[in-house]
Amino acid sequence: MMWGPWLLTLLLGVGFWLTFRLGGIQFRSLFYALRLAFSKERSGEGDISHFGALMTAMAATLGMGNIAGVSTAVALGGPGAIFWMWMTGLVGMATKYSESFLAVKYRQINEHGEISGGPMYYLEYGLGQKWLGMCFAVFGSLAAFGIGNMVQANTAAAAVVESLGSSKFSVGIILSVLTGMVIIGGIKRIAEVASIFVPFMVAIYFVGALIVVFSHLGQLGVGIKLIFEHAFTGTAATGGFIGATLAKTIRYGVARGLFSNESGMGSAPIAAAAAKTNHPAKQALVSMSGTFLDTLVVCSLTALALASSGVWVSGETGVALTMQAFSEGLPGNWGHIIVTLSAITFAFSTILAWEYYGEKCFEYLFGDKWVHFYRYLWVLFVFIGSIVKLEVVWNFSDAMNALMAIPNLIGLLLLSGVLFRGTKAYEMGVRDGSINKFD
Repeated sequence: MMWGPWLLTLLLGVGFWLTFRLGGIQFRSLFYALRLAFSKERSGEGDISHFGALMTAMAATLGMGNIAGVSTAVALGGPGAIFWMWMTGLVGMATKYSESFLAVKYRQINEHGEISGGPMYYLEYGLGQKWLGMCFAVFGSLAAFGIGNMVQANTAAAAVVESLGSSKFSVGIILSVLTGMVIIGGIKRIAEVASIFVPFMVAIYFVGALIVVFSHLGQLGVGIKLIFEHAFTGTAATGGFIGATLAKTIRYGVARGLFSNESGMGSAPIAAAAAKTNHPAKQALVSMSGTFLDTLVVCSLTALALASSGVWVSGETGVALTMQAFSEGLPGNWGHIIVTLSAITFAFSTILAWEYYGEKCFEYLFGDKWVHFYRYLWVLFVFIGSIVKLEVVWNFSDAMNALMAIPNLIGLLLLSGVLFRGTKAYEMGVRDGSINKFD
């Protein structure tokens, strides 16, 4: 019920509205945003760099959505689902820009001199509706234990057990200790680890996917053609694929796209608020580039590997389907190794980033003196997630994620005037030279 057509329509509708009012900022400012992400901000308040904030947000979004989410969308909706995933990513870039802009604009400094921000703060200080901010914080702090903790820990443990034959208990202990060692240092430690970890794991997955695509270069054109043809017709049953109507194609493409890049959910702007910047628009542009890299680069590579290798008709789904595609294009057992390694590293990085998201929601509700309790609880649930079955946790997490999106989208719509005026002022300042683009 929570992830029905009404919510998907609301998420896409807000994205289209913001794209229109911002003049297609994701298209005209993309290259500038990518350059800005790797520049060093020399002025402004904040705890971490532009790049650190981007890597923390990407640590959360780069996960099973890129490996299993894409495969599931293709397995259930056909190749045409990828087109709708792309469309979701494109409009989602405007949404990610908007929520990150507001997060920086309305961020606060806590008792320890650290930055706190996100939807709960712009709902309270921008919109003047603290009850909506509290709703978001409750849903966010609970959702984090599901989709950002137990689900990811279980995925990583299962991958290690399958590959190395270790016990889930021992994997859970190791994963809990590693998590505790990182999160005890707060956002600065998380950002430092993410800044090394994320580029490394993306590079491995990127190279593996490219090899698969190039090994089936003769079928690449056919694969791309399938994506565009089936985007508007649905897909007939073939091989192990049971067929998909146009409605299913659109539904799974949109839903899995949103699951992957989290645009509109309100999670990524919590990391964006911690960035060192002298203008909200700068970090908003950097955050926007994260959606581009997640959905239009990493997810696209998975999709092209599936479509060009032809394994999408095998009847497999999720990680097993991605593993099958990689095994088709890579020699020996390398396909299995790369997908397994990616699943483990993607899951671990998501655990780290979502701890920060959940912690900030918890801090908003109870103050920063109880944050250490949340961290201890987080480490405990990493262990629990490693050893239990998670069907109920998945459903609970999906519901909480949907409930996070509702107050966030309300805030984006009602504060859109502030957003548009702030963006226009920034762009005018850049044009007349009163604002330095990279300082």
